[in-house]
Amino acid sequence: MHNNPLFIINKTYDEIKIGDSATLTRTLTKQDIQLFAIVTGDMNPAHLDEAYAETDIFHQIVGHGMWTGSMFSVLLGMHLPGPGMIYLKQTLEFLRPVHLGDTITATIKVIQKDDTHKHVTFESLCINDKNECVLKGESLVLAPSERISWNAAPLPEYQMKTSNHNYEQWLLKKVVGLKPLKVAMVHPVDVFSLSAAIEAAKAGIIEPILVGPKDKIKKVAEDEHLDLSHCTIVSTEHSHAAAAAAVDLAVQGKVEALMKGKLHTDELMAAILDKEKGLRTGRRMSHVLILDVPSYPKPLFLTDAAINIRPNLMEKKDIVQNAIDLFQALKLGTPKVAILSAVETVTEKIPSTLDATALCKMAERGQITGGIVDGPLAFDNAVSREAATIKDIHSAVAGDADILVVSDIESGNMLYKELCYFSGVQGAGIVMGAKVPIILTSRASDAENRIISSALALLYVRTRTP
Repeated sequence: MHNNPLFIINKTYDEIKIGDSATLTRTLTKQDIQLFAIVTGDMNPAHLDEAYAETDIFHQIVGHGMWTGSMFSVLLGMHLPGPGMIYLKQTLEFLRPVHLGDTITATIKVIQKDDTHKHVTFESLCINDKNECVLKGESLVLAPSERISWNAAPLPEYQMKTSNHNYEQWLLKKVVGLKPLKVAMVHPVDVFSLSAAIEAAKAGIIEPILVGPKDKIKKVAEDEHLDLSHCTIVSTEHSHAAAAAAVDLAVQGKVEALMKGKLHTDELMAAILDKEKGLRTGRRMSHVLILDVPSYPKPLFLTDAAINIRPNLMEKKDIVQNAIDLFQALKLGTPKVAILSAVETVTEKIPSTLDATALCKMAERGQITGGIVDGPLAFDNAVSREAATIKDIHSAVAGDADILVVSDIESGNMLYKELCYFSGVQGAGIVMGAKVPIILTSRASDAENRIISSALALLYVRTRTP
């Protein structure tokens, strides 16, 4: 007797009896549908597009019919008869749709044997979790004549990189119907920033005011065939002046957010941080990213990977609070905040572990509010329940973090870019703690990234509690 699920033993024709059966149970997930579409090329919008599916006969996304039918193939090829059988014929009658979340139990049962040809006929049924038959038919196979046992190798792991990320769809749906955000686009003299402003305006996300050298902006628009007819331009001599002019528009209340174009971050931040004319508040400014990690079950916030180089304890307190405030403004509930370090134990040899401990105590005493804070946590036990269990860490945050707080800009920036380039992660981010949110993206960011970040800023401004 073998307990290894990858060890397969077939049944020969002579061993098979009338009434023999096998069952398989699976629950339909969105990933199942996506993978089936990728493998088969079946891009029917009834399976993939929620908006289209709502207008279809079933009014919601349904699984591919052959996803259900494929369960018979699994049973026949893996269980009864198993390896060595040859599929000859299959009839199928589709009785009900299978929806996301439906649990389906497939059963095959021997109803006839043909001793002359070694053929076996199976009754094939699929029942949902409401005990309704969704699919029925008959399967005819040529059964194996020899015993085969096979220790199958594990299949390779896979990771899907989607072109439309879940958090992007969620953000874009959330901002539908909201009043567009008045945004000063600072120095948009490249195709990425200028096209982002125009596309975000077309999507109803922003009302852009283009701040920078008018001739350069128009030259980019002409070269790239971009329509500026609905854009206001505030002309300045150079990028430094553009940053100052954009900040002044925010101070006067003429714009609700700033977006970085083609200029260095420190040049824009210098104008924002100006003690007399800038956008300072009583809170330390910090950058917050919202990431869609294919292997993580929910959006993941990361802070601060862009602004604070080596923050001290009190600056970290504001960094944590800014991230919590954004999370709650998006109506995502109470976040689980992981203060990251290299290890999960406190040691004076690693100063970030001491800061993490103090931040947790601040959360206990009400100096940080709105989140469940724990640390120090190493990256693995912050995002992996298995890693946390192995290290015997008992925490509401460990293995299930919503927000990752890094110790400095070096670790945060490297972590973010490693996730982007090695794992296909996409991120949208804004700067919190200023009088208006600042859409701060890399100069290498494409238009899509800037549009999603604009949607994030719009949702924050329209939903936050004054």
